[in-house]
Amino acid sequence: MTTVLGCIADDFTGATDIAGLLARSGVRVSLRIGVPEGPPRDTAAFEVIALKSRTAPVGEALAETRAALRWLQAAGAQRFFWKYCSTFDSTSEGNIGPVAEALMADLGTDQTIYCPAFPENGRSIFMGNLFVGRQPLAESPMKDHPLTPMRDSNLMRLLEPQVTKAVGLADRLTVAQGPKALRAELAALKTQGVAHVVVDAVANSDLDVIAEACRDMPLMTGGSAVAMPLPALYLADGTLSADAPKAEAPTLGRGTIVLSGSCSAMTNKQVADYISRGVPAFQLDPLSLAENGPQKALDWLARQDLDTAPLIYATANPDSVRAAQEKLGVAGAGEIVEATLSACAVAARDAGARRVIVAGGETSGAVTKALGVSQLDIGTEIAPGVPWTYCQSGGQQIALTLKSGNFGTETFFTDAQARLEAA
Repeated sequence: MTTVLGCIADDFTGATDIAGLLARSGVRVSLRIGVPEGPPRDTAAFEVIALKSRTAPVGEALAETRAALRWLQAAGAQRFFWKYCSTFDSTSEGNIGPVAEALMADLGTDQTIYCPAFPENGRSIFMGNLFVGRQPLAESPMKDHPLTPMRDSNLMRLLEPQVTKAVGLADRLTVAQGPKALRAELAALKTQGVAHVVVDAVANSDLDVIAEACRDMPLMTGGSAVAMPLPALYLADGTLSADAPKAEAPTLGRGTIVLSGSCSAMTNKQVADYISRGVPAFQLDPLSLAENGPQKALDWLARQDLDTAPLIYATANPDSVRAAQEKLGVAGAGEIVEATLSACAVAARDAGARRVIVAGGETSGAVTKALGVSQLDIGTEIAPGVPWTYCQSGGQQIALTLKSGNFGTETFFTDAQARLEAA
C-alpha cells in the first residue's frame, strides 16, 4: 500500500507513542526499528521509523534522519512528521532543530511548526512556554533528567541556538480563532522570514485546529498528539482510503516479563505500585553490574515463573542515579543497565515470555535491538501514547510495549497486562 504519512521519531518509545495515536483511526500502522536496509515492502498507510538519535552526535542524527526520509519517500509518502519528546528533550546543540532544518532542506520547504503539546498527558504550551501538568518545564522533574536536563521552559529560547533561521510564535489567541486564522498567521510569519514557528496548544481542540491548518505542510514537527487528528482529515478528503487495511491482534502465550530502566518520577511510582502487589522483583545496581556482570540477575530470572510477570528494574531516585553516574560516567552507567536488561529480555523470551513490557526510551532501544525486532504492527492502546505492538523475535510472535518514562498512570504495568488480555 502507498504510504500516506511518513513519521520519523528520535527514540523508540516516541515512535510507539505516535504510532499508537495514529492507530486510533483503526488503520494499520507499521513501525520500523531503524532505517530498513532494503526497499519498501509490506508498507502501511502510516509508516513510522524509530531512530535512537535523541542524544546522538548531531552529524550522526542528521545522517540517520535523512536516510529515513529517503526510505519513506520511496514508500510513496508525500507528507512527513518529525516526532520528538513532548518535553522537548534536547541540548543547546540539538538534535531537534538541526534535524528539522535538514528535513526542510531535503523537502524544499521554508517553514515548519513545533508543537510538543500532549494535553492528555499533561503537556501544554502557552505563549511559547511548555508546561508539565501545572509546572513549567524547568520546574518539573525534567530539570533532573540524567541525559537532557531541561532548565528553560521557553521553547523559542530552547530552539534558537539549534537553528540557523528565525524562530517565531503562533500563540493561543491565534489558535483559538481557528484554522483560517492560524494559516494567515503562518503566512505572515513566512513573509517576515520566520522558518521555525512554535505553536501554542492547551487542549485537544487546539490540536484539531493546528492539524487542519498545517495538514498540507510537507513537514510538521512536534510531539505525537498534534499528529493524532491527521488520519480523520485524510479519510475525510480521500487522501486515505476508507477501506485501508486494519490492524489484527495475534494469539499469544501468557508468559510475561517487565523491564524498567527509566528513572523518571512516574516510572518510580509505577515500579513502587507494581512491587506493592507482591510480584517477584529484582533491582539492578549499576555499580554491582560494573563489577560482577549480569549473571546474578539472569540466575534470578531463571528461577521465576513467567506467568507471574516478574519485574527487573534499575529505576531509582535522582540522587542514586547521580551517584552511579559519578563513578561510571553518564553514558557508562546507562549502557551497563541497558545491556543487562537486554540480556534479560532475550533470556525471558527464550524461556517462554511472549509479552514484554519495557519502560524507558534508551532501554526500549536497547531491548528491541537485542530481540532482533525490525518491524512492529501497532495494537491496542494501554495509555495515551503507549500501545501494545506485535512483532517477530527469535522465530516467535511476541507482544511488546515500549513506554516513555513519564507516560501512563501509577498502575501502568498491571493495566498493560489487563489491556492485552481484553484485546
